[in-house]
Amino acid sequence: FLLLLFTISFSGETRYNKDKILQGQGVDEPLSATGFRQADAAGLFLSNVKFTHVFSSDLLRAKQTAAAILGKNRFCKDLEIKYDARLRERKYGVAEGKPLADLKAMAKDAGEQCPSFTPSGGETLDEVRERARDFFEFLCQLAVELEQKEHGKPSAPGRSSGTSGEQFVFPWTNHCSEADPSSAGSGSSTVLDANILVVSHGAYMRNWIGYMVSDLNCTLPANLTKSQLSSVSPNTGVSHFIIKLENGNLLKPNITCVCLNQDSHL
Repeated sequence: FLLLLFTISFSGETRYNKDKILQGQGVDEPLSATGFRQADAAGLFLSNVKFTHVFSSDLLRAKQTAAAILGKNRFCKDLEIKYDARLRERKYGVAEGKPLADLKAMAKDAGEQCPSFTPSGGETLDEVRERARDFFEFLCQLAVELEQKEHGKPSAPGRSSGTSGEQFVFPWTNHCSEADPSSAGSGSSTVLDANILVVSHGAYMRNWIGYMVSDLNCTLPANLTKSQLSSVSPNTGVSHFIIKLENGNLLKPNITCVCLNQDSHL
């Protein structure tokens, strides 16, 4: 099988976050001073994890968060961050730049619940989920192509044993699920085909995680509540997933959520 480790961090706080103003895609605010501190803290939390790939939304707050996380890493400071528009926050159309209370009022006037309401010019939840599905399948395909390139090569560079060194210290296993990447395969010989960091946004990732749970039957930590599953992550919250592709089968990934919206680093 192919084994992917998949870590998601949400962008740090901006001034608009603090003031409860919708940013979506049209408001490209930088991180606040608090946001930079949060991103640095997330970087320290993940500093001993050797990533093979880093992807980020191309919005400024996510780009700054990704750069700060890599800047604290002991092994990956020079790893290229690849920016992808598929990781952008949900588009809120006419509600962008306005208080969250305005969006709630628009939804009420339309007789709809706020999370599922689509303001004029905005994205529907189905459209956001389709973006997330497309990007997830792209990541799985990336791992398959890596395995095909490295097939038959002994200890190829960039593919490291999940238990062979300090670069694979997984901090979340101390206080999240009992699942551990090092035990996800055949003991100490487990090989990581990809260890991917993704930096994105709250509403987008809530839809992506919903897709993995409802459509792909992702296994969740036993202590996770329904409200935790549906809530938006705190700024720089970290979620971690183990993805196994049996025989490189992209259609039936086996996904285990190790932790969701982890924020002990804050």
